[in-house]
Amino acid sequence: MSLAELDRAVLIVARTRAHPYWLERAAAAYSRAGEHGACWLGLAGVGALLDRRPGARARWLRGATIVVAANGLNYGVKLVVRRRRPQLDGLPPLVGTVSGLSFPSAHCTMSFAAARAFGGLIPSSALYAPAVAFALNRPYLGVHYPSDVVAGAVLGTAIAEAWPS
Repeated sequence: MSLAELDRAVLIVARTRAHPYWLERAAAAYSRAGEHGACWLGLAGVGALLDRRPGARARWLRGATIVVAANGLNYGVKLVVRRRRPQLDGLPPLVGTVSGLSFPSAHCTMSFAAARAFGGLIPSSALYAPAVAFALNRPYLGVHYPSDVVAGAVLGTAIAEAWPS
């Protein structure tokens, strides 16, 4: 089995298992919270306003900058790669998307960039749990192949890691 075939097979499993209506609705709502990094930028804003530790405000704002940059860099990669979103017969996507381009997942790029950038400000589990949830959510909703979310996670982590302090 080729990697492309494996990618498609895992996507089909994600789109056909555990799909009660209430879970699909919850997954779609969760997905909307991640559009353009809204949840991460909101977290950064609240953190910058409320965290009184020395240097914390600057770290929250740095993290917000990384999330915005990750979104832009992600879109640049999408324009170069030009991979179309998945299309499965009889299994339409459960949410709309901003673009028809799939690789890499912007939700994952921004989420893993945020998880890395905000590390040390709040517990890592509170950052990586929602990032992983976005990674699982995107194929579940039928808008990304699994390899799109893995690439997004790697890209986001790399962006945050490479960002100057």
